[in-house]
Amino acid sequence: MTTLLETRYRTVLRLLPAYYRRDREEEMVEVYLWDVDQETQDQSRPTLGEVASIAALAVRSRLAANGAPRPYVLLGSAVRHFALFAVLLQAASAVVDRVLELTWATTHGARDWDMYLSGFTGRGPLLGVVEAAEWTLPLLWTVAFFALLHDRRRLAQTSVLLAALPTLWPFAGPLVSELVPWDPWFATAGALFAWLPALALCAAHHRDAPAAVLPVGTPGLIFATFSVVMGASEVVLPAMPDAVWAPATCFVLGALGWLLLRRRRTDTSPASGAIALAALGLLLLAVRIATLHPWLGLPVPVAFVGGALGQAAALALLTVALTVVAKRDLAKR
Repeated sequence: MTTLLETRYRTVLRLLPAYYRRDREEEMVEVYLWDVDQETQDQSRPTLGEVASIAALAVRSRLAANGAPRPYVLLGSAVRHFALFAVLLQAASAVVDRVLELTWATTHGARDWDMYLSGFTGRGPLLGVVEAAEWTLPLLWTVAFFALLHDRRRLAQTSVLLAALPTLWPFAGPLVSELVPWDPWFATAGALFAWLPALALCAAHHRDAPAAVLPVGTPGLIFATFSVVMGASEVVLPAMPDAVWAPATCFVLGALGWLLLRRRRTDTSPASGAIALAALGLLLLAVRIATLHPWLGLPVPVAFVGGALGQAAALALLTVALTVVAKRDLAKR
């Protein structure tokens, strides 16, 4: 006779995909019920730890690697590629922004240097700590990128979660200080741009997943190339840059390069690469629009608005092209 505890376990196990339940549900139920007295099973429930473990297994089995049905393998590969590409953009952007800030502050006289330091020391202890955290924590995107490519997954996961923390300050700051609330669209877009890649990395690069590999080049060379492109986009067009200008510019050039490289190769690229790039392009497009939104209607340079709109158009076209490529790759397989 089925007990209430067995029914509850089977209900929780429905979090798992059908293919996984079909192979292992009975075995898992037997293990969970093994040391539970028959007389107490109608008064017992799955523990919180067991539910959390099953939920984590449900995520891993849906973002699978080998041995799973093809849709799950494809989804897992696409999410892993998305996380890798997005973390690369975040890492290069964080380093370039801080190098340019320090370069400007140290080469334009004592007044600019004092103004730069006042951001850490001139607004009280709380805001000083927050400013220091906002300056240092995003550098952990770089740690996460290289740790992931050297198969140090726990270090990469910890680093991305810490690196994404500063994007929560626009929501928490007005509650604990006199900070003026940020534009909600801008704050939400910034948080999504950080947390979606961070959560994707933590979920998809699990212990059963294959090691992360770049489609071309070595980690150091690719990181240096992205950094140079981002830095050049901010230096050559100083009237254009905002929070998303350099990452979006680098993505457009990188995705175009990936498409050209794909055409030159004799072997077919995995469909997950196109899917991941299309998803990242869509995310950047949303962030581009949300970042531009607060400036519309204000007396800002026409070149800035025009450049942002042009970048949004390029992102939209490229995302459509990548979606078409991904659809064709899926159809071939």
